[in-house]
Amino acid sequence: MEYSISADARLSLDLALTVRHDGDGGVADDLADPAGLATWVRAHADLLPGTVGLTADEAALAAVRDLRAAVRALFARAVSPAEPSPADATRLPPLPEALEHLNRAAAQAPTVPVLTWAPSAEPVLRQEPTTGGAPLTAALARAAIAFLASPERQRLRACHAPRCVRYFLKEHPRQEWCKPACGNRARVARHHERHRASAAR
Repeated sequence: MEYSISADARLSLDLALTVRHDGDGGVADDLADPAGLATWVRAHADLLPGTVGLTADEAALAAVRDLRAAVRALFARAVSPAEPSPADATRLPPLPEALEHLNRAAAQAPTVPVLTWAPSAEPVLRQEPTTGGAPLTAALARAAIAFLASPERQRLRACHAPRCVRYFLKEHPRQEWCKPACGNRARVARHHERHRASAAR
């Protein structure tokens, strides 16, 4: 059985995945500068129709990066009790701050989806009227809220293959890693660990 992925889930994941493994044991940030943000927004123009002609300046970059931190904090909660992505788990905002930031960003559009998520309860979504004018962060926040309040959230996982820092949605029931290359690295690492353990005995 293959699962589908909604546009909101895809956009939210793609935002979170702008923090990624750099190939050398570190972490890269695709949103390191305004040019990176402009490139990312252009690549997602089909999911962000209200952002045509967006000026990617330092203020827009800071707003999107702050929103991304909130989304990644909520992703860390969504995959709990499993471990979150190791990329930034130690420097993410606390959950109440992340929820407040996400809802405030979504409020920069004419109507606001407000997400509440009490301990040991399912997320609840309600709409509130507002005014504002930051279409990019509002669109990204609304996508994240729609995704986190949907049943798709239950398929969110953090990939724990060696050197991977990605979140992903399970696309089939037996999927354990974000992509086949991560599965191969995990299997090789387990094989080497078993070999070392048996050699030590």
